[in-house]
Amino acid sequence: MTPVELSSLIRRHAVEVLAAHDLDTSVLPEQVTVERPRNPEHGDYATNVALQVAKKAGTNPRDLVQWLADSLAGEDFITAADIAGPGFLNLRLAAAAQGEIIARVWEQGDAYGTSDLYRDMKVNLEFVSANPTGPIHLGGTRWAAVGDSLGRVLEASGATVTREYYFNDHGEQIDRFARSLVAAAKGEPTPEDGYGGDYIKDIAAAVLKEHPDALDHAPEQTQEVFREAGVQMMFSHIKESLHEFGTDFDVFFHENSLFESGAVDAAVATLKENGNLYESEGAWWLRTTDFGDDKDRVVIKSDGNAAYIAGDIAYIGDKIGRGHNLCIYMLGADHHGYIKRLKAAAAALGYSADQVEVLIGQMVNLVKDGETVRMSKRAGTVITLDDLVEAIGVDAARYSLVRSSVDSSLDIDLELWASQSSDNPVYYVQYAHARLCSLRRKAESVGVVSDATPDYSLLVHEREGDLIRTLGEYPAVVKSAAELREPHRLARYCEELAGVFHRFYDRCQILPKEGEDVEPIHTARLSLAGATRVVLANALGMVGVNAPERM
Repeated sequence: MTPVELSSLIRRHAVEVLAAHDLDTSVLPEQVTVERPRNPEHGDYATNVALQVAKKAGTNPRDLVQWLADSLAGEDFITAADIAGPGFLNLRLAAAAQGEIIARVWEQGDAYGTSDLYRDMKVNLEFVSANPTGPIHLGGTRWAAVGDSLGRVLEASGATVTREYYFNDHGEQIDRFARSLVAAAKGEPTPEDGYGGDYIKDIAAAVLKEHPDALDHAPEQTQEVFREAGVQMMFSHIKESLHEFGTDFDVFFHENSLFESGAVDAAVATLKENGNLYESEGAWWLRTTDFGDDKDRVVIKSDGNAAYIAGDIAYIGDKIGRGHNLCIYMLGADHHGYIKRLKAAAAALGYSADQVEVLIGQMVNLVKDGETVRMSKRAGTVITLDDLVEAIGVDAARYSLVRSSVDSSLDIDLELWASQSSDNPVYYVQYAHARLCSLRRKAESVGVVSDATPDYSLLVHEREGDLIRTLGEYPAVVKSAAELREPHRLARYCEELAGVFHRFYDRCQILPKEGEDVEPIHTARLSLAGATRVVLANALGMVGVNAPERM
């Protein structure tokens, strides 16, 4: 029985005992909190539901928890229901009942942990969206790992997810990029507002190789040649880097298409018609303060040109127009102002502000020998995705970026994450999976196979119980990661499961020693180990990290 199932059971009993005493059952939450006690001697699971609802229901916690304990004690698979403190209830489950978790893992396999929580949700998940003016820096790399992992978590929860990259090919930064390429091609210094780094020289040389006469044209035409060819080359490199990093996109959306297609003009017209755009001082302003923003925003400047937000507004309309009922934006640390702005834009267009979510990711630093690494080999000024992968590999890079909440800044110790030791979290987790695979191979070699119906009632050792209950928590971890948009919960779960398995392995003899007969306890433990292998592989897959069979 998983914690989710136990929660439903406790709620059903709570409804029955409250109703039996003519008390209000509506005060019960839809999902009763069930947790594992910090001290395993207190039981397998605990709930504080009596403390939460007793007063609202019209009774006191001690009476309610006693009624609940008496009611639950009648269940065959509950061996103890003990009251603690002012109204806590500690429960201990029979080994066979906990064994149902192992059976469910084997039955569901790769699907264990999935749900239909977001069955009717179509999510547009936009992340990375780095300008095609240079390699992806560490902030974008963090989103490449976290965004891809979040997409996996949402899909596992039933959502249909479109991974989208917003290709910013409209604006001044592209012109600066083109001017930098032209200067490099001519052997001139980088423009004051331009982009530096060896990659600019490499792209400029590649453009000249593809267009040998590029410098023979008038300045405007020359810049356009370098602009078009350079942006394409830079973006090809970005796509390749992301693909090698294990992050692929369903849609690459070009910002410029919003202007060329007339989508921006159409959005502006809509806002004028519904009264959410007004004219002042020669410019057109969006009434974003009416929808929670701290100030109104200029959409069309006094010179008649569209402000940057004009494209954002049209883009929201395009996303929702494609059938997405939730649009998640994953933006950098300097984009806090976009949260209210984008929600207000959606509301002004006539949609719900709740159809827009904005996640803000904090900065990432690389640390080596206790010092922050500041210079890239290729980009010159910033550390890039390619730099990180070269230093510690794809799996370590992805895992190191996913395992912490994006709300906090992150320091990545290159020596730690490149090491092959238990101090390295990804090595520790992957080693657990490799050990489980080795155990399976060894079991086959000595003739121990998983019984079709192992006797899980034999699994009474405390380390066996710890491992079973940890397996049972996995669906709830996936659910909370999806609801809170926090895939780092999956990485932390991987580490917890690996640790619990290692302790089980050290204390419980899984395979018979040489000369011993195969006993039912061996097949039961082997089945438990196999279920652990399945869940660990599932969880690693959620964060986009390989589950190796050998290390």
